[in-house]
Amino acid sequence: MNRANNLRPLAKNQLWDIVIIGGGASGLGVALDALSRGLSVALFERADFAKGTSSKSTKLVHGGVRYLAQGDILLVWEALRERGRILKNAPHLAYTQPFIIPIYSHATKYYYSIGLKLYDWMSGWLSLGDSSYISKKETKRRLPQIKTEGLLGGVVYHDGEFDDARLAVSVAQTCDDMGGCILNYMKVTSLTKDSAGIVNGVKVRDAIHQKTYNVKAKMVVNATGVFADKILQMDQKGAPRMIQPSQGVHLVLPQHFLGGQDALMIPKTSDGRVLFAVPWQGKLVVGTTDTIRAKTKMEPEALSREINFILDNAGQYLSKKPTRKDVLTVYAGLRPLAAPQGESVKTKEISRNHKVIISDSGLTTLTGGKWTTFRKMGEDTVDHFPRLTGEEIKESHSWEIKFHGYGDPSLDDKHWKLYGTDAVKILQLIKDNPPYAKLLHPNYPYVAGEVIWAVREEMAMHVEDFLARRIRILFLDAAAATTMAPMVASLMAEELKKDKKWIESEIVAFNKIAEKYLIKT
Repeated sequence: MNRANNLRPLAKNQLWDIVIIGGGASGLGVALDALSRGLSVALFERADFAKGTSSKSTKLVHGGVRYLAQGDILLVWEALRERGRILKNAPHLAYTQPFIIPIYSHATKYYYSIGLKLYDWMSGWLSLGDSSYISKKETKRRLPQIKTEGLLGGVVYHDGEFDDARLAVSVAQTCDDMGGCILNYMKVTSLTKDSAGIVNGVKVRDAIHQKTYNVKAKMVVNATGVFADKILQMDQKGAPRMIQPSQGVHLVLPQHFLGGQDALMIPKTSDGRVLFAVPWQGKLVVGTTDTIRAKTKMEPEALSREINFILDNAGQYLSKKPTRKDVLTVYAGLRPLAAPQGESVKTKEISRNHKVIISDSGLTTLTGGKWTTFRKMGEDTVDHFPRLTGEEIKESHSWEIKFHGYGDPSLDDKHWKLYGTDAVKILQLIKDNPPYAKLLHPNYPYVAGEVIWAVREEMAMHVEDFLARRIRILFLDAAAATTMAPMVASLMAEELKKDKKWIESEIVAFNKIAEKYLIKT
């Protein structure tokens, strides 16, 4: 996935079938599906792939147990089917994760046991495992740090877990492999229209080389998540707001606060929401909140009350209550929920279903949804191509595409497994260049060769791209990430042919972002 190579087609002024604005889960899902049907695709992301919400999830590929409790059967059914497909198509990045709901009353024992049997049944042949009730002794064995006072037992069920940003990179690489023009740091500055007022392309600015391109397309898709309203304003000034940003915050703790390999699901917190504590890459991700925010930001910050909410509720179920000093990283993301019409509605009650909306100008906007259903969101969007163009297209085959890196590289190491079959190539690169074996931090397995690979093969353009999304250290240990930044900047500068001034500015820029991931105690 070479950025310079992907820029070349833009200078040829070709007519693309679909231009996609946005390189998060939604946009990548549209690109994947369109390419599976033989359409030509150009995708533009104004920052880095999954820079926004798509790298800041709870790390779950799930049907949505709480949506089942709310009676949203169709959403759960669809999500369970897509969950199974992601695990089959990206086994290097997504896998089965057992969850345990601790039971403290007989009423909840039967309620969750029956409800999760329905969840199992709806999974059908893509089921990840049967749910079951386990004893108090077994619950304590599997969740060593669970609060035991009043504990009766637990209900075990299975869902999926994944690396969200790495999956985004893998899907981008897959689209690149399929002939798509996939580019980051390309900001769409305006839409272009024909004499009848129909959208027929975009003007896009290359933020790396400061060059503007006019790109023509038969269909333009707005897949910018929480920023969808900004593109809609480009189309029609004064257009009604479609997005209600809802902030989700997660805390990352040392894994010993829960112990074991099972995840904890707290079905009802003090305000009626769900809380998860999920083992992830050697740490424990705890969240999330659901807070209405008025403004959209690429790097939203956690509110103090959100941090307290998570610590307080998690502390009610853990034998050792975590404090602010224990938090290694805090991260916040904005969900692009469909704005409610009329009276205000609590965000937990707003539908997570996605919507495809076509403006009078032909601009196609994809809103809502979640990571688990990203492929189906793309399919539903591309289904509108014939309506806009009058051209017939092939049936979707995106559900069967194996993502870049698919396969068994015969590596047991969890760190290298995330690269899939590319791990063998990276290890060979390191073998051929012994200095690339140098650790970036004494407490973590990441090495210099991964920086080189990310620049050459994964379109990493800035230090943050690498530390936040090519490896996930900013989301695992923000202090360690800042320690690694100078070495990463130097390695990237050599590969990108940048000078000392670039190195210094990159370190300053990264440290400024990393501060938002650190809790001020």
